[in-house]
Amino acid sequence: MAKEKEKNQEQKTETVKVQNKNKKVVSYNKWGIIFLLPFVIVYLVFQLIPLVSTIVYSFFEYYDDGLDMVGPNFKAFGNYIKLFANKDLFVYAGNTLIMWIMGFIPQIIISLLLAAWFSDPRLRLKAAGFFKTVIYLPNLIMASAFAMLFFTLFSKTGPVNSILMDLGLFSEEYAFLDHEWSTRGLVAFMNFLMWFGNTTILLMAGMMGIDPALFEAAEVDGATSTQVFFRISLPLLRPILVYVLITSLIGGLQMFDVPQILTKGTGNPLMGSNLTTMTLIMNLNRHLSVSKNYGMAGTLSVLLFIITAILSFIVFKVSTRKD
Repeated sequence: MAKEKEKNQEQKTETVKVQNKNKKVVSYNKWGIIFLLPFVIVYLVFQLIPLVSTIVYSFFEYYDDGLDMVGPNFKAFGNYIKLFANKDLFVYAGNTLIMWIMGFIPQIIISLLLAAWFSDPRLRLKAAGFFKTVIYLPNLIMASAFAMLFFTLFSKTGPVNSILMDLGLFSEEYAFLDHEWSTRGLVAFMNFLMWFGNTTILLMAGMMGIDPALFEAAEVDGATSTQVFFRISLPLLRPILVYVLITSLIGGLQMFDVPQILTKGTGNPLMGSNLTTMTLIMNLNRHLSVSKNYGMAGTLSVLLFIITAILSFIVFKVSTRKD
């Protein structure tokens, strides 16, 4: 009997301990939920609800007609049919893609070179920390402020024209912002300057994470620096490169402030063909601020979301395929 009483007492004690542990877990979970609530609330209010409302608006006719608002009238896929029937949509998409490619290709090349130099201990670069800070600084400047700076520098009476004329390279002032390809080049160059520092830091972090023993073994085997870069560094950087490519692609599709300021919101250099620097987001802004066509703006937003998702998936699959 005494043994049975002792066993029962031990069981009761263990049960109480388990209950106390469960209470502690519940109390910890409660605090976790409390700390997550601000993020959930902000996400619901500023992201999820606007996303759902944008998708809903894309199926409605809803625009400003003078003093009156037309709609919202349900049109099913009418907005999408109207959007694709407009040939200018493909022109805007082409403009966006051209300016993104012009900025991204030099960005990734320069960033790879700088990352390789800064992460190579054999070079023993002096003041590396200072130069890393300097190349990252443009990323901290607002794109609108950067665009205003370039607008002033490359205007007809700006310092760039003055320097070129003083050097004898130009006999007269050149209107950089009045020609198609010079304007596109400035937009691409600005995007390159603003983002190559961030890309360099990311790639450098990836290179510093590679096991140094791999480089030492390659040196012992007589591999050159070029072979080490293309056979070791580049393949092992694939996840970081995929991330950079996807985020840059998404940023390129959202290109707005730089061409908006350089072309004074028109997307059209004065001496170029019509709307040669008009991007998809600039067109979206037209629907929101000029015509106040919320239905078409929602349709274009959904289209951009789908394009971003598809391209990101394709890039990810191609870049992560097994050799």
